[in-house]
Amino acid sequence: MGEIFIMIVDDETPFVETMAKRLEKRGLFVLTAFSGQEALEKLAENKNLDLVLLDVKMPGMDGIETLREIKKMIPLAEVVMLTGHATVENAIKGMKLGAFDYLMKPCDIDLLMKKVQEGVDKKRNHEEKIKEANIKAVLSTRHLPRY
Repeated sequence: MGEIFIMIVDDETPFVETMAKRLEKRGLFVLTAFSGQEALEKLAENKNLDLVLLDVKMPGMDGIETLREIKKMIPLAEVVMLTGHATVENAIKGMKLGAFDYLMKPCDIDLLMKKVQEGVDKKRNHEEKIKEANIKAVLSTRHLPRY
């Protein structure tokens, strides 16, 4: 399946550090950001990212605003919104804006891994379809000799 490259974006430092360690132990390459702005700065240099775990409620640029920007920068990157009970409506709003799914915090690590894998599979499937479409477009523009 290849390496999975994800980013965790959340203003709660202990949560981010704990999740990063747990996901790295499961073989994922993890980048961390503690604000929406920091996430966008890091994404600008890491366009090969597969998936973003994004907290809905953050000071400054919130998760919904950050999601909009992520989708502009890397349309194929999948995003899983992380939410507490009070922000479920925003997580659903996020899905309408292109988030892959959402999870309630604190989240079960096995469920989180399942969502990450599903999101990465979806992204890679999209990339494969785009490659195939590009190949077909190139081939259709080549003129084959007529006999």
